Parts: sequence; structure tokens; C-alpha cells
Amino acid sequence: MHPILARSGRLALYLGFWIVVGVLLASLLVTQVRFDWRQATLVALPLALAYAFVCLSAWYVSRSMPLAVTGAARIVLTAVTASVISSSVWLLAARIWIQILARRGWLTDPSRGTGGLDTLILGFGFLLYELSLAVSYLLAAFEASREAERRALRGQVLAREAELRLLRAQIDPHFLFNSLHSISALTGSDPAAARRMCLLLADFLRESLVLGAQDRIRLDRELGLIDRFLAVERVRFGERLGGQVQAEDGVQACLVPPLILQPLVENAVTHGVAHVLEGGTITVRASRTPSRLTIVVENPADPDRPRGIGTGMGLANVRARLAASYGTEARVDASEQAGLWRVELSLPATTESS
Repeated sequence: MHPILARSGRLALYLGFWIVVGVLLASLLVTQVRFDWRQATLVALPLALAYAFVCLSAWYVSRSMPLAVTGAARIVLTAVTASVISSSVWLLAARIWIQILARRGWLTDPSRGTGGLDTLILGFGFLLYELSLAVSYLLAAFEASREAERRALRGQVLAREAELRLLRAQIDPHFLFNSLHSISALTGSDPAAARRMCLLLADFLRESLVLGAQDRIRLDRELGLIDRFLAVERVRFGERLGGQVQAEDGVQACLVPPLILQPLVENAVTHGVAHVLEGGTITVRASRTPSRLTIVVENPADPDRPRGIGTGMGLANVRARLAASYGTEARVDASEQAGLWRVELSLPATTESS
């Protein structure tokens, strides 16, 4: 269906334009053919509205000959031919309409100025159809530009989703490698603990698979995953590993990428608490302002711990995922001071209702 006919608002606006055209034609009939205003209006307005629907065919002509693939000569020839045919049809309709008005007594002396009327209708109709073609080609170029923008945006979205899937896929093997290594170490020294760790790990992975398939999850569910993760690690570290989760009221409903905190807490265990003789407590704090969500992960860190392999992969993964999800609206800051390693995430505070 023609885009103007598809929506009543567009059709009303289009017909409004042609009423203005009818008024212009009536003024030409008054000045050029010597009709009075009543006669000119009776002739011009119905003719203009009828020609409005004839000129809708210009849209189909422009679609059949796109500028990008059609030669200029063919376009000009087709445009002239279509304009001549349309204006000739309009002239025939004008003559029939004038005869009808004359038979009803609404128009006197219909033969007066017929030659001038024919020239006026043909010329005016030719120009109007050419204008309709030009507008149709402009609309086609605008639509092509919008479609190119949509394709580019769709490509960016697909690329971002692919990047997020790749980054998310890096988390599970990295975590599984560390967990299986821990289970292997416990198998010989404490088989019961190894079995308990396997069960806790299975529960954690089951929940992470469910939540990891979503684009965003509530922060309270992400924090629940952290509790499960710490339960797995406590099998290995025992009382040396403590955990505190502090969340302000109203922050639990904020949406975050799934498993965004797990690499940070895993780093806090593997490269923080594991190297401190007396162990320590990993603290996760979440707070928000009306527009920003802030999450802080802190853990004790031994200044003399080995530096060859550190927190690079997990922290880089979190930075890359937040950049892919939020662009420059998200920030990750990491610092170490006085034996305390601190990572702060700042991102837009969004909820399911916002």
C-alpha cells in the first residue's frame, strides 16, 4: 500500500496540501480564464482533489526506477511521459466536470476561454506531476538513508552482542579451571570436603547458567551468586575466608550484567586472601544515587605477593563487558592502598520499570 494511504494522518495532511493547490488553480482560472470566484472554486477544488490521487502514482514510478540503478535519460523520458499522460487525463476530467456543472446550471457559458483552460490544465498538471516525482525521489533517498542507518545500527548491536557473548564465555572456563584445581588438591587431603565442594560448585554453575543467559539481572540475584561462590571457596579456605555483602535499601532492584562481580570476587580470593597468612574478609558494598549505581569490592592484599600473574584477566573482562554494555557511561577503578585492594564499579542505575 502507498505510504500516504497507509495512515489517515498522512492522507489528511496530503489532501490539505492539495486543497491549497486547488485554491491556487482557482485563482489562475479567475485571472487567466476570466471565471468568477464561485465558478473557479467549483471547477478547481474537485479537480485538485482528484488529481491528488492521480499524482500518488508518482511514488510507484520512482520505485520502479531507482536513481542508483537507472540511467538519467530513462528517468527523464519516463518522467516526461508520465507527466504528459497524467495531465492529459486531468484535462479530460476537467472537461467532463465542466460539462456536468454546465448541465446543472452551476456554470454558464462553458465554452468561454476553453483554449486557455486547456493550456492551463495541461501545463499546471504537468508541473504538479513532475513535482510529485521529485518529492517521491527525495522520500526514497531519505528512506534509503534511514535504512542504511538502521542496518549500521543493527550491525553495531550484533557486534556488541557477539562481543558480550565472547567476554561472558571467558568467565566460565577461567572459574572452572581454578575450581577443579582446588577440588583436585582436596581430593587427597580431605575427600569429604572435595565432595562438598563439587556439590556446591554444581549449584553455583546451575544458577549461573540460568542467569548468564539473560542480558540483565537484578543486583540481588547477582549478589546471591556471590554468596554461592564464596560458599564454594570456603570449603577450601575454611575460616580464613570471610564475606560481607552490604547493600543499601532500594539498590537490589537495579539491573546489572550477569556474572559481572564474580571475576572480581574470584580475584579477591585467588590473588588476595589466598596470599594473606591469616586470611581476610571480602567486602562487597552497593549504593546508588538517583542515576548512578556504585559497587565496591574490597579484599586484603599482601604487598609482597607474587606479581607475575595477577588480576589482569578478570578485571579486563569486567572493563570490556561494561564498555560494551554502557559505553562511556560506566567506569571501573582499581587501586591498592595500605594492604587493601579495592575495585569500584560505577554504572547507570536502571531498573525493570525505568
